[in-house]
Amino acid sequence: MASRIRRNDQVEVISGSERGVRGEVREVNISENRAIVTGVNIVKRHQRATGPQNPGGIIERESPIDLSNLAVICNSCECGVRVRFQLLEDGQKSRVCVKCGEVLD
Repeated sequence: MASRIRRNDQVEVISGSERGVRGEVREVNISENRAIVTGVNIVKRHQRATGPQNPGGIIERESPIDLSNLAVICNSCECGVRVRFQLLEDGQKSRVCVKCGEVLD
């Protein structure tokens, strides 16, 4: 199944405490319907030291966020938009902005 949100996409959070924040998708997990976005949903984890190179402490990192809370940013619209799939003339399926019709791939 093709995902509407892919790695390296610029996305905007559309709901939740991080609403309005934009970032780049680092990783997408289709089976869990979640994505990790740079700078969004930061959590603190207490980590034990595992050696001299990895000291322990409180580490901040991004936590996965549900795909339903993200919208892809269109290059021409400059805002979060919905995405549909469309067959191009050469027979390839690609993502298209619903608002302006620009190809996102």
